[in-house]
Amino acid sequence: MKLSKAQYDEIAQFLGHVQPTRQSLRKLKERFPSQSQSTLLSIFSQEYQKQIKRTHAKHHTAEAIETYYQRYLSGVMQNAAAPVLLELANEVDFAPSLMARIVLERFLQEQEGTIPSKILINSMLRDPSQIPDGVLANQVYQCTVNDCCYGPLVDCIKHAIGHEHEVLLREMLLKKNLSFLAEEQLRAKGYDKTPDFILEVPVAVEGHIIHWIESKASFGDECSHQAYLNDQFWSYWNRFGPGLVIYWYGFIEELDCHRERGILLKDCFPTDIVTLRHSMAQH
Repeated sequence: MKLSKAQYDEIAQFLGHVQPTRQSLRKLKERFPSQSQSTLLSIFSQEYQKQIKRTHAKHHTAEAIETYYQRYLSGVMQNAAAPVLLELANEVDFAPSLMARIVLERFLQEQEGTIPSKILINSMLRDPSQIPDGVLANQVYQCTVNDCCYGPLVDCIKHAIGHEHEVLLREMLLKKNLSFLAEEQLRAKGYDKTPDFILEVPVAVEGHIIHWIESKASFGDECSHQAYLNDQFWSYWNRFGPGLVIYWYGFIEELDCHRERGILLKDCFPTDIVTLRHSMAQH
């Protein structure tokens, strides 16, 4: 699903006035009924992550961390069963999983007398039963299951969705009898930065030659697309020639402006692939 920049801005503006909850996602769907749910969910998640990045620093000052920790302690002292951390995160407009991380880190620091490793923190966030305090374990669990944009649960879902779309793309390439090398085969050959699939015989899509295809199970907004261009797409182009990026949940149509330079954007698998065999048969 392609959106114009104006349509995208309207959705982003709407999201600026609602809290990042599942209820807000329902409101978003009601407000923009013609857009697909998966496209709206992807935009919702990306816009929220931008907001968190903008405010990240203020939640990580020594004063803020201490305030959150003391509020957590006094909250659970009054009622250990209440969702103290989750309510605190919502009150200060911060992602629940990230609030859980701050308080867990501060708790372990007090217990151990040293700053805990990232590996330990991540492991405890993934499996709160490892947390040596039952009340905090429960509070952390409440935060991770109620966070729709951050945390170990969301990471697992995103990873699974990304993998699912790569499998889907592989099946479509096989169906079209296109021979390709997948990312893992390219890594085995010693390539470090590689697209998901390199076509062993290039094809033409809408009059453009394609050497490689990259699958993105997300919406292509300006911010993420620019980052991908800098970190991935132009280096693929330098190494392997022109290619195709599929944003399965759509993109801002004005971003598809590098076709002549060799990067084509689509929101689905192209139906009009012209193979070398095909064009030779016509001649």
